[in-house]
Amino acid sequence: MATFFIEQFGCRATQADAAAIERQLRDRGYAVSSNAGSANVVVVNTCTVTAAADLQARQAIHTIHRENPSAQIVVTGCYAQRSPEEIAGLPGVSWVVGNSHKPEISRLIAEMAPLLQSGHMGEFVPVSAIGSGRFTAGPPVSAGPGLNNRGAAKILTGDVQQQREFLFAPVEGGESGHTRPVLKIQDGCDKRCAYCVIPHVRGRSRSLAPDRAIAEIRKLAECGAREVVLSGIDIGNYGRDLTPRTNLRDLLTRVLDETEIERLRVSSIEPIDVSEELIGVFAESGRMAPHFHMPLQSGSDRILAAMHRWYRAEHYARRAELVRERLPDAAIGADVIAGFPGETEDDHRATLALIERLPLTYLHVFSFSPRPGTSAAEMSDPVPAADISRRAGELRALGEEKKAAFQKTQMGRTERVLTLNRNGEGVSGPWTRAISGNYLDMRVSGAWAANRFVEVRIAGVADNHLRGVAI
Repeated sequence: MATFFIEQFGCRATQADAAAIERQLRDRGYAVSSNAGSANVVVVNTCTVTAAADLQARQAIHTIHRENPSAQIVVTGCYAQRSPEEIAGLPGVSWVVGNSHKPEISRLIAEMAPLLQSGHMGEFVPVSAIGSGRFTAGPPVSAGPGLNNRGAAKILTGDVQQQREFLFAPVEGGESGHTRPVLKIQDGCDKRCAYCVIPHVRGRSRSLAPDRAIAEIRKLAECGAREVVLSGIDIGNYGRDLTPRTNLRDLLTRVLDETEIERLRVSSIEPIDVSEELIGVFAESGRMAPHFHMPLQSGSDRILAAMHRWYRAEHYARRAELVRERLPDAAIGADVIAGFPGETEDDHRATLALIERLPLTYLHVFSFSPRPGTSAAEMSDPVPAADISRRAGELRALGEEKKAAFQKTQMGRTERVLTLNRNGEGVSGPWTRAISGNYLDMRVSGAWAANRFVEVRIAGVADNHLRGVAI
């Protein structure tokens, strides 16, 4: 039986894509391998949000090819959509499949098996051949230096901006080792932030129909999932493309009313979409995880305008304060970019000052990385690398202070936590990793099976983790 392995990078939306690919390959009779080194086919699902993400993917491809030279490497995801020719030239890569054709991967692998065996790995496969049961050779793909030993990789991409269908495959609990399955309910983005390449590689915003989302959550619950994470590229834009038009708040209300899922978590959501009505859904239900991840990016109004963000610092601050007023123990996280072109020390200090006074509980800090095709990549007045590094370090240090301060407020509280897949042995005996509704990473006393809700008392901090004592 042919085996496959998925090497995953990037956000929760790409995790959901990986789970969908896994499901499709399983349905075609492929078995999951325990690692890339023993798989017949390795799917590398890439991110391209930063240059570091691109580098990480290239390094992974080199490692996979070195350790498993006979494996067929299929590269997909956002990097594959943005720069397919660059990836096609890497040693070991057989196919590059953009986001525009990601749902075709399982069929592509199955139908190209005879071509693989015939040795025609350097020939181009036209999109029209997918699903025909045969492939027609065409002109070779231009792939630059360093071709793999089977010839140039084949490229399958299209105009992702023309994609109107919500590309979706069922995601069932337990796939890819996830205790908390991720369900993608929205893809693409209609916004054009100056630094962000994602709209160019994901296409326009499109949503999973509410009835389909509810059916999938029911299925996940029936398969044993206790918590489901709803993800999207711009999840706050959910439903605006559908007929009849709907929104995220109404979907959450329906899920709570029509399914038995015990905990529902929402991934990153833009601050402009965190309305009082949406916060009310979280505050009034004991099944919504009290967790809001709202990208900030900068605390300087001047830089926010240059970034083409559609809010200003005080607008963001009010959203965070509304969350804290209604949900005193909620986790509130933020993304921040250090060193956007033209950012001065005054701008940086404004960001530090805003974060210092906001009720944030953690930060994700990114050093600015120019992405080809974005307006920021063409901006003058770049910030020196040394200044970017220093500013990012100061932001991360402040993020750790905010995290520690939040943890301190949680001491002595009782929380219902969900056990995860990792266990260990400490000075006080065995422990099990768990996560609370308000996103506290915790080590719970005792050896617990994964995917169980446990009531714990938060008793202290050990190795940068909160320690929970089961009660």
